[in-house]
Amino acid sequence: MRRKTLWGAILGVVLVLVGSFGSTAFGQTAGANATTTQGASASHINPSDFTTKIDNKYFPLKPGTTFFYKGKKAGTADRDVMRVTHSTKRIEGVKCVVVNDRVLVKGNVTEQTYDWYAQDKKGNVWYFGENSKEYKNGKVSTEGSWEAGKHGAKPGIIMLGHPKVGQVYREEYQKGVAEDMAKVLKLHATAHVPYGSFHNVLVTREWSRLDNSAEDKKYAPGLGDIKEISVKGTHEILKLVNVKHNG
Repeated sequence: MRRKTLWGAILGVVLVLVGSFGSTAFGQTAGANATTTQGASASHINPSDFTTKIDNKYFPLKPGTTFFYKGKKAGTADRDVMRVTHSTKRIEGVKCVVVNDRVLVKGNVTEQTYDWYAQDKKGNVWYFGENSKEYKNGKVSTEGSWEAGKHGAKPGIIMLGHPKVGQVYREEYQKGVAEDMAKVLKLHATAHVPYGSFHNVLVTREWSRLDNSAEDKKYAPGLGDIKEISVKGTHEILKLVNVKHNG
Protein backbone atom coordinates (compact mmCIF):
# COMPACT_ATOMS: atom_id res chain seq x y z
CA MET A 1 0.00 0.00 0.00
CA ARG A 2 3.04 2.22 0.11
CA ARG A 3 3.49 2.87 -3.62
CA LYS A 4 0.50 3.29 -5.77
CA THR A 5 -1.67 5.58 -8.62
CA LEU A 6 -4.79 5.52 -12.49
CA TRP A 7 -7.00 4.23 -15.15
CA GLY A 8 -9.07 4.22 -18.23
CA ALA A 9 -7.72 6.94 -20.52
CA ILE A 10 -7.03 4.10 -22.89
CA LEU A 11 -10.57 2.82 -22.51
CA GLY A 12 -12.35 6.15 -22.78
CA VAL A 13 -13.52 6.47 -19.20
CA VAL A 14 -12.01 9.84 -18.42
CA LEU A 15 -14.58 11.88 -16.52
CA VAL A 16 -14.75 15.36 -15.06
CA LEU A 17 -14.92 15.19 -11.28
CA VAL A 18 -18.44 13.86 -11.18
CA GLY A 19 -20.04 10.62 -12.23
CA SER A 20 -20.71 7.50 -10.27
CA PHE A 21 -18.68 8.58 -7.27
CA GLY A 22 -20.26 12.04 -7.11
CA SER A 23 -18.46 15.32 -6.64
CA THR A 24 -18.21 14.83 -2.88
CA ALA A 25 -16.28 11.58 -3.30
CA PHE A 26 -13.14 13.56 -4.01
CA GLY A 27 -14.13 16.42 -1.81
CA GLN A 28 -12.51 19.73 -1.34
CA THR A 29 -8.98 18.44 -1.98
CA ALA A 30 -9.54 17.94 -5.69
CA GLY A 31 -11.64 20.93 -6.61
CA ALA A 32 -14.57 21.00 -9.01
CA ASN A 33 -12.46 21.36 -12.15
CA ALA A 34 -10.05 18.48 -11.64
CA THR A 35 -10.09 15.67 -14.18
CA THR A 36 -10.46 12.13 -12.90
CA THR A 37 -9.74 8.83 -14.60
CA GLN A 38 -11.92 6.13 -13.10
CA GLY A 39 -11.14 2.48 -12.57
CA ALA A 40 -12.74 0.00 -14.90
CA SER A 41 -14.97 -2.96 -14.31
CA ALA A 42 -14.00 -6.39 -15.57
CA SER A 43 -16.08 -5.86 -18.74
CA HIS A 44 -13.87 -2.88 -19.69
CA ILE A 45 -10.58 -4.71 -19.35
CA ASN A 46 -9.01 -5.86 -22.60
CA PRO A 47 -5.87 -7.91 -21.84
CA SER A 48 -4.44 -7.15 -25.27
CA ASP A 49 -4.18 -3.47 -24.27
CA PHE A 50 -1.60 -4.27 -21.58
CA THR A 51 2.05 -5.24 -21.38
CA THR A 52 4.49 -6.30 -18.68
CA LYS A 53 7.09 -3.95 -20.18
CA ILE A 54 6.66 -1.09 -17.73
CA ASP A 55 8.73 1.85 -18.96
CA ASN A 56 6.66 4.82 -17.75
CA LYS A 57 9.35 7.44 -17.07
CA TYR A 58 8.06 8.18 -13.56
CA PHE A 59 7.48 4.54 -12.58
CA PRO A 60 9.74 2.18 -14.56
CA LEU A 61 9.71 -1.40 -13.34
CA LYS A 62 12.53 -3.40 -14.89
CA PRO A 63 12.73 -6.96 -13.53
CA GLY A 64 15.85 -7.48 -11.46
CA THR A 65 15.89 -3.91 -10.12
CA THR A 66 15.89 -3.37 -6.36
CA PHE A 67 15.22 0.00 -4.69
CA PHE A 68 16.47 0.65 -1.16
CA TYR A 69 14.90 3.28 1.09
CA LYS A 70 15.50 4.52 4.63
CA GLY A 71 13.20 6.56 6.81
CA LYS A 72 11.24 6.94 10.00
CA LYS A 73 7.69 6.16 11.01
CA ALA A 74 6.35 7.60 14.27
CA GLY A 75 9.93 8.17 15.39
CA THR A 76 11.12 4.62 14.65
CA ALA A 77 13.79 4.09 12.00
CA ASP A 78 12.87 1.67 9.26
CA ARG A 79 14.03 0.45 5.87
CA ASP A 80 12.08 -0.40 2.76
CA VAL A 81 13.30 -2.75 0.04
CA MET A 82 11.30 -2.87 -3.19
CA ARG A 83 12.32 -5.56 -5.68
CA VAL A 84 10.92 -5.90 -9.19
CA THR A 85 10.74 -9.66 -9.69
CA HIS A 86 10.81 -11.73 -12.89
CA SER A 87 7.51 -13.31 -11.83
CA THR A 88 4.11 -12.48 -13.28
CA LYS A 89 0.52 -13.00 -12.17
CA ARG A 90 -2.56 -13.03 -14.40
CA ILE A 91 -5.44 -10.92 -13.08
CA GLU A 92 -8.63 -10.23 -15.05
CA GLY A 93 -6.81 -11.87 -17.96
CA VAL A 94 -4.01 -9.29 -17.74
CA LYS A 95 -0.43 -10.47 -17.17
CA CYS A 96 1.02 -8.34 -14.35
CA VAL A 97 4.55 -7.79 -13.06
CA VAL A 98 5.03 -8.90 -9.44
CA VAL A 99 6.83 -6.43 -7.17
CA ASN A 100 7.97 -7.49 -3.70
CA ASP A 101 8.00 -4.68 -1.12
CA ARG A 102 9.41 -5.31 2.38
CA VAL A 103 9.48 -3.00 5.40
CA LEU A 104 12.15 -3.77 8.00
CA VAL A 105 12.62 -2.45 11.53
CA LYS A 106 15.88 -3.36 13.31
CA GLY A 107 16.50 -5.96 10.63
CA ASN A 108 13.15 -7.69 11.11
CA VAL A 109 10.49 -7.77 8.41
CA THR A 110 7.39 -6.03 9.75
CA GLU A 111 5.48 -5.91 6.49
CA GLN A 112 5.74 -7.76 3.19
CA THR A 113 3.65 -7.02 0.14
CA TYR A 114 3.41 -8.44 -3.37
CA ASP A 115 2.00 -5.78 -5.71
CA TRP A 116 0.73 -6.44 -9.25
CA TYR A 117 1.23 -3.93 -12.08
CA ALA A 118 0.77 -3.72 -15.85
CA GLN A 119 1.12 -0.87 -18.35
CA ASP A 120 -1.43 0.07 -21.01
CA LYS A 121 -0.85 1.40 -24.52
CA LYS A 122 -1.12 5.00 -23.30
CA GLY A 123 1.69 4.51 -20.81
CA ASN A 124 -0.54 4.41 -17.71
CA VAL A 125 0.72 1.94 -15.10
CA TRP A 126 -2.26 0.11 -13.69
CA TYR A 127 -2.41 -1.34 -10.21
CA PHE A 128 -4.29 -4.66 -10.05
CA GLY A 129 -3.97 -5.41 -6.35
CA GLU A 130 -1.70 -6.60 -3.59
CA ASN A 131 -1.09 -9.48 -1.24
CA SER A 132 -0.08 -7.72 1.98
CA LYS A 133 1.06 -9.21 5.27
CA GLU A 134 1.89 -7.22 8.40
CA TYR A 135 3.74 -8.91 11.26
CA LYS A 136 3.07 -7.58 14.75
CA ASN A 137 3.20 -9.15 18.21
CA GLY A 138 3.52 -12.62 16.75
CA LYS A 139 0.44 -12.22 14.59
CA VAL A 140 -0.03 -11.80 10.85
CA SER A 141 -2.57 -9.37 9.43
CA THR A 142 -3.64 -9.41 5.76
CA GLU A 143 -5.74 -6.27 6.13
CA GLY A 144 -5.49 -4.14 3.00
CA SER A 145 -5.02 -7.06 0.62
CA TRP A 146 -7.19 -6.95 -2.50
CA GLU A 147 -7.30 -8.25 -6.06
CA ALA A 148 -9.10 -6.73 -9.04
CA GLY A 149 -12.15 -8.74 -10.04
CA LYS A 150 -12.73 -10.20 -6.58
CA HIS A 151 -15.25 -8.92 -4.02
CA GLY A 152 -16.08 -5.88 -6.10
CA ALA A 153 -12.45 -4.71 -6.39
CA LYS A 154 -11.41 -2.68 -9.43
CA PRO A 155 -7.95 -1.85 -10.77
CA GLY A 156 -6.50 1.61 -10.31
CA ILE A 157 -3.46 3.46 -11.62
CA ILE A 158 -0.13 3.81 -9.87
CA MET A 159 1.16 6.30 -12.43
CA LEU A 160 -0.44 8.22 -15.28
CA GLY A 161 1.20 8.03 -18.67
CA HIS A 162 1.02 11.79 -19.17
CA PRO A 163 0.32 13.43 -15.79
CA LYS A 164 -0.94 17.01 -15.65
CA VAL A 165 -1.13 19.29 -12.62
CA GLY A 166 -4.57 19.06 -10.99
CA GLN A 167 -5.44 15.58 -12.20
CA VAL A 168 -7.09 13.42 -9.54
CA TYR A 169 -7.26 9.66 -9.85
CA ARG A 170 -7.95 6.50 -7.91
CA GLU A 171 -5.05 4.19 -7.19
CA GLU A 172 -7.02 1.23 -5.91
CA TYR A 173 -10.58 0.27 -5.09
CA GLN A 174 -12.30 -2.26 -2.93
CA LYS A 175 -14.95 -0.67 -0.78
CA GLY A 176 -13.89 -0.48 2.86
CA VAL A 177 -10.57 -2.20 2.11
CA ALA A 178 -8.59 -0.22 -0.46
CA GLU A 179 -9.64 3.32 -1.39
CA ASP A 180 -6.42 5.26 -2.06
CA MET A 181 -6.58 8.42 -4.18
CA ALA A 182 -3.93 10.71 -5.70
CA LYS A 183 -3.60 14.19 -7.17
CA VAL A 184 -0.82 15.62 -9.35
CA LEU A 185 0.69 18.66 -7.59
CA LYS A 186 3.85 19.52 -9.57
CA LEU A 187 5.76 18.41 -12.66
CA HIS A 188 9.04 20.35 -12.36
CA ALA A 189 10.07 20.11 -8.71
CA THR A 190 13.58 19.57 -7.34
CA ALA A 191 14.34 16.89 -4.76
CA HIS A 192 17.42 15.86 -2.79
CA VAL A 193 17.78 12.36 -1.30
CA PRO A 194 20.82 10.26 -0.26
CA TYR A 195 20.86 8.67 -3.73
CA GLY A 196 21.26 12.06 -5.45
CA SER A 197 19.68 15.35 -6.50
CA PHE A 198 16.97 15.41 -9.14
CA HIS A 199 15.12 17.96 -11.28
CA ASN A 200 11.83 17.87 -13.19
CA VAL A 201 10.45 15.76 -10.38
CA LEU A 202 6.77 14.80 -10.35
CA VAL A 203 5.01 15.42 -7.02
CA THR A 204 1.72 13.79 -6.10
CA ARG A 205 -0.41 13.90 -2.98
CA GLU A 206 -1.89 10.58 -2.00
CA TRP A 207 -4.53 9.88 0.60
CA SER A 208 -6.90 7.18 1.73
CA ARG A 209 -10.62 7.67 1.98
CA LEU A 210 -10.58 5.20 4.86
CA ASP A 211 -8.43 7.12 7.36
CA ASN A 212 -7.17 10.57 8.23
CA SER A 213 -3.81 10.36 6.44
CA ALA A 214 -2.08 11.89 3.43
CA GLU A 215 1.44 11.92 2.01
CA ASP A 216 3.39 13.62 -0.75
CA LYS A 217 5.44 11.43 -3.08
CA LYS A 218 8.21 12.52 -5.42
CA TYR A 219 9.09 10.67 -8.62
CA ALA A 220 12.29 11.31 -10.60
CA PRO A 221 12.24 10.83 -14.40
CA GLY A 222 13.84 7.55 -15.43
CA LEU A 223 14.02 6.31 -11.86
CA GLY A 224 10.68 6.41 -10.05
CA ASP A 225 9.75 6.94 -6.41
CA ILE A 226 12.55 8.76 -4.57
CA LYS A 227 10.89 10.37 -1.56
CA GLU A 228 7.72 10.08 0.53
CA ILE A 229 6.68 12.31 3.41
CA SER A 230 3.47 12.38 5.39
CA VAL A 231 1.53 15.64 5.47
CA LYS A 232 -1.36 14.39 7.59
CA GLY A 233 -1.63 11.61 10.16
CA THR A 234 1.28 9.55 11.55
CA HIS A 235 4.60 11.24 10.76
CA GLU A 236 6.54 9.21 8.22
CA ILE A 237 9.38 9.95 5.82
CA LEU A 238 11.16 7.71 3.35
CA LYS A 239 14.12 8.48 1.05
CA LEU A 240 15.85 6.52 -1.67
CA VAL A 241 19.40 5.55 -0.72
CA ASN A 242 20.42 3.04 -3.39
CA VAL A 243 19.37 1.16 -6.52
CA LYS A 244 20.78 -2.14 -7.77
CA HIS A 245 20.27 -3.80 -11.14
CA ASN A 246 20.69 -7.56 -11.20
CA GLY A 247 19.39 -8.19 -14.70
